[in-house]
Amino acid sequence: MTTTSAPVAAKVAPALRRLYFIRFGFALIWAVVLFVTASSIGPVSGTLLVIYPLFDVGAAIVDARSSRVGRSVPVLYVNIVISVIAAAGLVFAVASGIPAVLQVWGVWAVLAGLVQLVVALRRRRLGGQWAMIASGAISTLAGVSFLLQASVPHASLSNLAGYALLGGIFFLVSALRLGRIASRSN
Repeated sequence: MTTTSAPVAAKVAPALRRLYFIRFGFALIWAVVLFVTASSIGPVSGTLLVIYPLFDVGAAIVDARSSRVGRSVPVLYVNIVISVIAAAGLVFAVASGIPAVLQVWGVWAVLAGLVQLVVALRRRRLGGQWAMIASGAISTLAGVSFLLQASVPHASLSNLAGYALLGGIFFLVSALRLGRIASRSN
């Protein structure tokens, strides 16, 4: 177990807080637009499906750069690879239909959830990470659910919107907690 020193936490927490607020805003907008277009895969919903893991790639890059030290950085690189593969898989899945999208999304949600769980557990001494721990665990379970939904006739993309919104709420909670922790340390 690694302890996070106060100077490192003082530098990492504000950067994570900003990133988590951005992730919340993105997830909120993305979820609303996907929910509106979730009845079928069209140009808007197809684009949204590919953009989400690519946004995750960008967020992981920003996170790794702001974290620079610590045991979570190599795991963030694993997340980048997983999300790039998921985006590529979704490019092909959107042409195959909703079940294929749910399968790719399900595998990605399981793997990304496990990565998020590991990163949050490694950062728990930083504070504000219980929401990220819960989010990683729920993402893993949701991924299994998406895999099961892929075999259901008339499957829908609307559950993906709920998934993103819930994940965004967890990022918001963690950002707020990190803000309280940062204000106490100053």
